[in-house]
Amino acid sequence: MPPSTPGSAMSDPTTAMVDSRPRGLAGDAWHDLRRNKIFWTSSVLVFLILLMAFFPTLFTSADPTDCALSRQHDGPSGGALFGYDFQGCDVLARTVHGAGNSIQVGLLSTLLAGLIGLCFGMAAGYFGGAVDAVLSRGIDIVLGIPFLLGAVVFSGRLSGAGDDGVTAVTLTLGLLTWTSAARVMRSSVVAAKNQDYVAAARMLGASPARLMFRHILPNAIAPFIVVMALLLGANIAAEATLSYLRVGLKGEAISWGLQIADAQKHARAASAPLVWPSVFLAATVLAFIMLGDAIRDAFDPKLR
Repeated sequence: MPPSTPGSAMSDPTTAMVDSRPRGLAGDAWHDLRRNKIFWTSSVLVFLILLMAFFPTLFTSADPTDCALSRQHDGPSGGALFGYDFQGCDVLARTVHGAGNSIQVGLLSTLLAGLIGLCFGMAAGYFGGAVDAVLSRGIDIVLGIPFLLGAVVFSGRLSGAGDDGVTAVTLTLGLLTWTSAARVMRSSVVAAKNQDYVAAARMLGASPARLMFRHILPNAIAPFIVVMALLLGANIAAEATLSYLRVGLKGEAISWGLQIADAQKHARAASAPLVWPSVFLAATVLAFIMLGDAIRDAFDPKLR
């Protein structure tokens, strides 16, 4: 029998055993994501956007509130790469600092929507019966509210005089966008609770809380995470829309939606104050949607 070569599987049985080990859903997903160019491209964009939102001074040292009418509509210069807007404010500084409020509202509203959707979806999927019927009708009621009309009403009622509207918009988006997360979570829980390992844990005397959070939730959370990634991009766009309509952020707040609303009136005199916030907003929303799509494709066994 000829000796095994260094490159053969017989020369390194440990490696062969490791490579032959079955991977779980998360392992398979990560294996696919590592080779997905869209995943890495969107991840880099998301990282840069988050870095800009939380550490804006890394991208510009200019003060976004330093405005002078003497610089109105001036073009790009060494101190202002994007030029100045109709108030003489640095467009780059305001665009960079505008990411903070937009990302903050998007993240917090998505977390709120995710928490509500997680609770409703798990309860409806696990208990079923009357609980499922009541919670599902509640989801249908929220879905029946026209989003824009509901957002205008809720934001107006929740915002107080003198505030910047961040809290009101966050609560509004969170209360109106949790339904998709709840539906996905319910479907995942219904599928997971009928598995053999859940039945075995139930026979061993596991409590409903332990069954839900120890056995069902870890195996039903993947589709929910995908929905959260997609919802984050949608909520960022929704905040910009509400701010553009003057029912979102207000006062001294800096937001891409507010910048676009202010700049459109002066677009003929200077296009940069309108173009750059729009580009940053579109890139941010696209990055989160691309990231969500890549994660969804990796976690969906039907697409393998």
